Amino acid sequence: MNAAPMALTIREAVAGDEALILQFIGELAVYEKLAHEAVASEGDLSVTLFADNPKVFALIAETHGEACGFALYFFNYSTFLGRHGLYLEDLYVTPAARGAGAGKALLARLAKIAQDHNCGRLEWWVLDWNAPAIAFYQSLGAEVMSEWTVNRLTGPALANLAARDQPPGGAG
Repeated sequence: MNAAPMALTIREAVAGDEALILQFIGELAVYEKLAHEAVASEGDLSVTLFADNPKVFALIAETHGEACGFALYFFNYSTFLGRHGLYLEDLYVTPAARGAGAGKALLARLAKIAQDHNCGRLEWWVLDWNAPAIAFYQSLGAEVMSEWTVNRLTGPALANLAARDQPPGGAG
């Protein structure tokens, strides 16, 4: 006897989803061995995701009315293409729902959003040790961009560089 197919829906996150999204972020951070870096709060999510003019957006995957994953994204810009792009910051599906199509459905919805907004590309990062995710993304046609290296400024390094923001030749 075959199991009933999973009733899967993808919806936009709404105010009131902050605790759920924060839970998913926490689970993702643990999986990625980065829990020490996950310091966002429900308040942070409320202010950024559900502001009057948000710059970041989220989708929720649900099976039979129960949340099983999320995707958080924002729009960026490609000077080479002269068009916006869509950047996927986080994609997470609960272990119990993996392999049932939620990740693929979230990515398909993001691809549709990108096309609807005339974006030139959909991009994201994946940790180089996450072989299952890399294989999954490649099965969808994603290209690994191994020739690019990520750079980041945070904390004191970010503050130190910002403190150097002066016109050439000193104070103006």
